Amino acid sequence: MSAPKYLTTNEVAARYRTAPSTVRYWRHIGYIPGGVKRGRKVLYNVAILDAWDAEQAQAGGAAA
Repeated sequence: MSAPKYLTTNEVAARYRTAPSTVRYWRHIGYIPGGVKRGRKVLYNVAILDAWDAEQAQAGGAAA
């Protein structure tokens, strides 16, 4: 069984096509889930981000 994959703040920023400072702000206000601090870095679990993406897409589709 493989360990879960984690992304850095910069990788999450690239995933959502935004600046790393925006990802840090999202984490600060609680908008984005899954941030785990490891030493000086914050890592994001890919599975949690995938689930969050699906939830956001579903919520967006319901509002349309």
